[in-house]
Amino acid sequence: MPETPLSICVFCGSRPGNNPDYTATARAFGTAIASQGWRLVYGAGDVGLMGEVARAAQSAGGATLGVIPTHLMGAERGKRDLTQLIITETMHERKKVMFMNADVIVVLPGGAGSLDEFFEVLTWAQIGLHKKPILLLNASGYWTPLVALLDHIIAQGFADPSLTAQFHAVPDVATAIGQITKSLR
Repeated sequence: MPETPLSICVFCGSRPGNNPDYTATARAFGTAIASQGWRLVYGAGDVGLMGEVARAAQSAGGATLGVIPTHLMGAERGKRDLTQLIITETMHERKKVMFMNADVIVVLPGGAGSLDEFFEVLTWAQIGLHKKPILLLNASGYWTPLVALLDHIIAQGFADPSLTAQFHAVPDVATAIGQITKSLR
C-alpha cells in the first residue's frame, strides 16, 4: 500500500477578498503543495480562496481531499472532482476530519470561519492536544492585526507568552514551504 503523502490542511476564505494578492497567494500555495508532492486537505468548496487553492493544486497534479458539510454543498459549490471528497453532517465534524487528515495547518486570509478554525487548532496546541505545525500565511499583511491582538491578549495576562510559539506567521508562499520543510526534520 502506498504511503500517504504529507497532508497540508488549508483553512481559508470562501470569498476572494478585496486584494488580488490573496487570490494570487492561494493559487501559488496550491501549486506549491502539489509541486512538493504533498496533499491538499481543505473545505471542498469551489468558491473564493478555497476554490483557487484547490484548482491550482489540481492543475499542478496534486492530490486533494475536500471535506464539506451537507448544508454547504450548494453555497460553497462542493467540488466533486477531487481525489477524495468527504461530506459531513456538521461544521464541527468538518473541522475534525480536516484536522485528523492533516500533518500541517496553514491559514490563508479568510473570515469568521477561518478565524474559528485557526483558534480551535491553536487552542488544541496550547493545551497539548497536538504538536502539528500551524502557519498563518500573512499575504499582504492580512494577519498582522490578529498577531497584534494575540500579543495584546498576552500583555493583558489572558494567555502565557508561549501562545505565540504555537504558530508561525509567514509573509509568503516560499517562506511557508520552507517552514513546513523545516518542521519535517
